[in-house]
Amino acid sequence: MTAHNFHHKQPFTLESGAVLPELHVAYHTYGTLNSNGDNVVWICHALTANSDVMDWWKGLIAPGHAIDPEKDFIVCANILGSCYGTSGPLSNNPVTGEPYFHSFPHITVRDMVNAHVLLRQHLGIKAIKLLMGGSMGGYQALEWSLLEPAVIQRLSLLCTGASESAWSIAIHTAQRLAIQADSTWQDDSYAAGAQGLKAARAIGMLTYRNYQTFVRTQSDPDNEKTDHFRASSYIEYQGDKLVKRFNAQSYWLLSKAMDSHNISRGRNTDLAGALALISQPALIVGITSDILCPPEEQLFLSQHMPQATYYEIDSTYGHDGFLIEFEKINNILKNWMC
Repeated sequence: MTAHNFHHKQPFTLESGAVLPELHVAYHTYGTLNSNGDNVVWICHALTANSDVMDWWKGLIAPGHAIDPEKDFIVCANILGSCYGTSGPLSNNPVTGEPYFHSFPHITVRDMVNAHVLLRQHLGIKAIKLLMGGSMGGYQALEWSLLEPAVIQRLSLLCTGASESAWSIAIHTAQRLAIQADSTWQDDSYAAGAQGLKAARAIGMLTYRNYQTFVRTQSDPDNEKTDHFRASSYIEYQGDKLVKRFNAQSYWLLSKAMDSHNISRGRNTDLAGALALISQPALIVGITSDILCPPEEQLFLSQHMPQATYYEIDSTYGHDGFLIEFEKINNILKNWMC
């Protein structure tokens, strides 16, 4: 495993028309690119993850698994707008010499993919054997498969959809309102909006899991209790945990980027027509209990992508199941790739 930072010293134009004077992309690689250049597995990460995929998906990537660092050259790049090394609110603006903070321009999922493409070219990668992503990572993978169909050979998409749903946009809006309710959120400070971010994470946790999960794991055995409930402590803990490792301004920005996701936008067709253009073999996985991006969204993908194979995992973990059910995912992926 090796951590890197790619510095693109030329202007980078965003969909909005705004221009970043330069671009930094933090990324990790695992394994070695073979002489034929045909062993690349590129993994796109979700909202608050980083480029060290072995840290947050280590159960899926290991010797002997479907994705094997002893055989594959695995790449994962931190997304544009994040706070883990790629250009975003905490990056220095080369014009001012100070961090962008709240002034970092709005971005889209397509902007993220265009940054990935620059990194691919920098690495000399001409073909990607498998492009994989869950949730927001799947958004990037879908966009990329349409942008560079000759480069992407296979897709694996988990708990994702062809466009951001009205349900998810409403959730993100509630999360941004929570951040905006923190009077510090637009401050030029690394700690700006911390309490708002904690509240936004609390809202998110309710959608990453579900009723059954919380009742099973967070119910209190003490029937006499009137305060300090286990479920409350869990939500507080998850909020504090994110605040220690993430940034409110990045979270606000990235939630806006997710709302922009619609693969039919600008392509003179509807979602079904855009999906019909994705001719690569695709493995699509849904989680039965996912309430954030439910199986009906993955079924829609599979019904309209010409070479799609759909699997549904029976799991109680909700949307987070794509990060937790790695044994089931590995078995499905391994059989599909044979």
